[in-house]
Amino acid sequence: MILETIKDDYLLHLFKSLPPDRIEIFMLDHGNYRGAILHGTRMINQMRANHGYGPLETIICGHAYLAAGLMTSFIKGRDRIELRIQCEGPVGGISAESTAEGMVRGYLENSPIPADSYENIYDISPLIGEGVLSITKKIERAKQPFTGWVSLEHGNIAQDLTYYFFKSEQKPTAFNLSVKFDDWGRVIGAGGLMIQAFPLAEDAVSAELDTRVRNLSSLGDLFSRGKETESILMENFSDISPVIIGERDVRFYCHCSKERFARFLSAMPIDEIEDIRDKGPFPLKTTCHNCNSTYEFSREEMEEVYKMSR
Repeated sequence: MILETIKDDYLLHLFKSLPPDRIEIFMLDHGNYRGAILHGTRMINQMRANHGYGPLETIICGHAYLAAGLMTSFIKGRDRIELRIQCEGPVGGISAESTAEGMVRGYLENSPIPADSYENIYDISPLIGEGVLSITKKIERAKQPFTGWVSLEHGNIAQDLTYYFFKSEQKPTAFNLSVKFDDWGRVIGAGGLMIQAFPLAEDAVSAELDTRVRNLSSLGDLFSRGKETESILMENFSDISPVIIGERDVRFYCHCSKERFARFLSAMPIDEIEDIRDKGPFPLKTTCHNCNSTYEFSREEMEEVYKMSR
């Protein structure tokens, strides 16, 4: 992966004053609920820099990144989890994948989003429209991935994830996803919260927690003012015995490389490789959808790809 440099001096100074990007995993109500709270201000800014997103694209894809990061609390080892939205609105689709190590990557199908003069970036439902949300768990030793899906009901990632877990996995789950912009359109805070009920949890408590999570103060705003994840958790859920049981780093990261793309090219039909080697264009440019890194191949390098393919 090629990381784009963040050049905004204000943001660079802000990053130094903020707590680290991190996920705190916790239990509530003596083990009847599990949850995760995520601070991801740097992650969302790096995503934005790499993809070259404007505010509208940043908040939509940012919410997907935060949700994918929170769901790493469900997996371990070398497992991965993927959130996908296929929709009929101008967004076209959203993909975000995360690993148990807290590495998150992903992209929008359409960027820039073809939505002229769309001003309310905090209500993205008209841009998503009808569609399907799916969650795929790629467990390291499983014979095949497990995928569950639901039709979109809200056009809001947090609310549609809540609906997904209730409908597809029968697990009451509440999400709060937040990206905070300043008056100049810079992302100065980003965070997410997820709480999931275990089977013995009381329905009344689950309903109350769902309301509390949805009505929580803007996590992006809290993080922009230097609040720690643990502090936010304790201040908002101290009455139901929060216990932190683990933490993970979280960051924007993709495993792509020029070597990987060379292997992908070498797997093409031999006649296509010969045609590119002989006719170009050069440099041949390949781009990773997940992180927008571009790798260039010269004529000499395509000759090496040709040799790899034989």
